[in-house]
Amino acid sequence: MDSDAVAEQFVRARLDAAALTDFPGRVPSTLNAAYAYQDRAIALWPDNVAGWKVGRIGPPWLERVGEDRFVGPIFRRAIRLAPPGQLVEFPAFTGGFAAIEAEFVFRLAADAQADKTHWTRTEAAQLVAALHVGIEILGSPLASISELGPVVVVSDFGNNAGLLLGPAIPDWRARALESLTCEVLVEEVSAGRGGALSLPGGPLAGLAFALGRCARRGLPLKAGYVISTGATTGIHAIRSGQSARVRFDGVAELLCKSVPAVKGIRT
Repeated sequence: MDSDAVAEQFVRARLDAAALTDFPGRVPSTLNAAYAYQDRAIALWPDNVAGWKVGRIGPPWLERVGEDRFVGPIFRRAIRLAPPGQLVEFPAFTGGFAAIEAEFVFRLAADAQADKTHWTRTEAAQLVAALHVGIEILGSPLASISELGPVVVVSDFGNNAGLLLGPAIPDWRARALESLTCEVLVEEVSAGRGGALSLPGGPLAGLAFALGRCARRGLPLKAGYVISTGATTGIHAIRSGQSARVRFDGVAELLCKSVPAVKGIRT
């Protein structure tokens, strides 16, 4: 019953573009309990899952929850194409949490084996159609979501509010990970540099985790899904009205701008 109440309040707040002052119920004590909240919220959300974001869990939470990553759903209507050099707007919750991350994003060519719950990076790579550059939009009605830790983040869709999908990286399988570098600028001020090597094990480790974690939840990944593999330059807060530029060296430059979220499904 508690998972129903929490999920309903998060979903209502997102649909109404309304802020939450506190976590709306009992904070889950484990990741499995947090995923129960997330599962219920996915069932309530009026859109289809079209992919998953992968986030990192570091100390001291790593020791407490026993996993170094988590997943959250990306919904179909929250995926926007981001052509290089074209400004793309995205919604941010007024009074809530809003940030962006530079990410490498896999698009899958085939369904994952439903009963396979452990994947290697090599096995994961066999499912990939393309590797794209992109920007994950972080967003929640709860401003303190990140401060409250990964169990709270997982409860509210993994703190995801969408994905800006940039172009595919040509011949990505032949490229060294150290060549996949990027930089985020917010209001033309550098906020962080990094790249594929910023992710432990590289982007394929994030995909392998998502394949296993989602299969264990009875949610195997599907052909056409996009998997955003983790922050490469950090989490960069952004206020409504601010613009950002994300440079993926030798691939593309993506431009985005935060605007106030309004009532409706795309928030």
